[in-house]
Amino acid sequence: MSARGYRRSALSVQRSVLVRSAASLLAVALAPIWAGAGLAAEHSARLPTGASIEPVNWEMAGRIREEAFSGSQVMAIVEHLADRVGARLTGSPALLEANEWTRSQMEGWGLRNAHLEEWGPFGRGWSFSRASLHLTSPRRLPLFALPQAWTPGTKAAARGGALRLELSTEEDLEQHRGKLAGQVLLFGEPQEITPGEQAYFRRRSSEDLAELERFPIPEDRGRGRDPEFRRRMMHRARFRPMLNRFLEDEGVLAVLRPSGRNDAILRVGGSGSREPGESPGVTELMVAAEHYNLLTRLLDAGEEVELEVDVAARFHDDDRMAYNTIAEIPGTDLADQVVMVGAHLDSWHAGTGATDNAAGCAVVMEAARILQALGVRPRRTIRVALWTGEEQGLLGSRAYVSDHFASRPPPEKEERNLPRFLRSERGPLTLEPEHAGLSAYFNFDNGSGRIRGIYTQSNAAVVPIFEAWLRPFHDLGADRVTMRNTGGTDHLSFDRVGLPGFQFVQDPLDYSSRTHHTNLDVLDRVQRDDLIQASAIMASFVYHAAMRDELLPRKPLPPESRDEGEGSDVPPTPTPTTPAAAGSP
Repeated sequence: MSARGYRRSALSVQRSVLVRSAASLLAVALAPIWAGAGLAAEHSARLPTGASIEPVNWEMAGRIREEAFSGSQVMAIVEHLADRVGARLTGSPALLEANEWTRSQMEGWGLRNAHLEEWGPFGRGWSFSRASLHLTSPRRLPLFALPQAWTPGTKAAARGGALRLELSTEEDLEQHRGKLAGQVLLFGEPQEITPGEQAYFRRRSSEDLAELERFPIPEDRGRGRDPEFRRRMMHRARFRPMLNRFLEDEGVLAVLRPSGRNDAILRVGGSGSREPGESPGVTELMVAAEHYNLLTRLLDAGEEVELEVDVAARFHDDDRMAYNTIAEIPGTDLADQVVMVGAHLDSWHAGTGATDNAAGCAVVMEAARILQALGVRPRRTIRVALWTGEEQGLLGSRAYVSDHFASRPPPEKEERNLPRFLRSERGPLTLEPEHAGLSAYFNFDNGSGRIRGIYTQSNAAVVPIFEAWLRPFHDLGADRVTMRNTGGTDHLSFDRVGLPGFQFVQDPLDYSSRTHHTNLDVLDRVQRDDLIQASAIMASFVYHAAMRDELLPRKPLPPESRDEGEGSDVPPTPTPTTPAAAGSP
């Protein structure tokens, strides 16, 4: 298509969206009048122009609200996952406990086909039970630190001198070979500690919401992510196994890195290795930025710094598979078609995974409980999915989508050992029969903030539909539909194969500023009223998607080749292969 033709097409889409949006708003404004005239709310109405209006079952929306507000179990779900089970790192015994508890809970509510569906193998599990770091010289001071996942423990308290240096190339390793035994190495620069310039806890203002309605034209940065960023990340991924082996062989006691948060907030991640037979390196600790800076200042002043490290950690090799929790409310006349709703069950290990993402799991489970309690008989099957491996690259949802809906050929040899987000997607999509029958996937994973709207992932055709579905919840602060894309969570696994996958717009609260992957991700940070509101909206969206006459509109299928992480703007439509043709030479 020429640039002029593309602009004309884009303008036509925009005009269509505006007309349909205006029609939808006028229809919902007139709904009470129509209802008074005896017109059923669930039937389509037509404006004088003939524009079709998305039907909204206001009676069911009211029943959903009442059940959500008066009988909510959403906080009981969050509390069990966060306080009773605790942190749920993928591969850990705690996550498997959460898998089984959520399956049993949904089965007890009456959902069908509740089961654990394996994907993987994921690799070794990991957990820790004790961690301490002390400055012992030139003075004594306990330091605030937690271990990085998939690094070994120290087996006992051990002391060593501190040394700050950079090991980022093979030349660096050779330069320091034979010189680091028994040392505690500091990797990373001192962190700038600045006073807060904005509130840690924040709700979206009217200006924020208005900005969401403006679609920014993507910058022309070529295909995929920034090439320099990709180059650095690929080097890091390939260098890390060499560094791990070097540290282990040299007898380094431990590695310290500074947390990326101020105020003694520890933001953890993964290090070491979860691959059997591969060196996990040595104990690695994330240290509070303020304490890390203290150590660097002492070293810069020429002080002899000694540290004591004591970490009890273990690997779990008994079951290297990982599992998603799946359950359903069966459909009726359109039972072969599916509406999915999901969130990720796994977490990091610094806190208890309350806002990331027990809150999301509680919302989608509560939405299913509400519909089950109301005795709904949806036309389409409603399927709940609680994913695992999200924190390691959307692994559980990617595997599910690949098994059930669509897949590409395996990565080329040179990319197989890279993290998934660094791999290129090449080759045609092979569509499974289920691909044609998925109406939508709705996701919840941006903390415990209430829903303010929904991202459409550039899918213009769903705008008037979602605007209508949000109308019963305007009084609860949910009224925005944005054409913008959002990333970072499991709806992308669906979007990347041409399926309608959506994440809701939420109030940020203190998710990004404080709780995301940190030791502050605990139950006290969860907002009860927000989760009740979100559960009602989620239940209503799922219900209406399951009951409408047609599947939700789709964007064109993605191209045959693109880089992971690329935006989901409307691409050219390829010719997909069929399952039968996929094995042809």
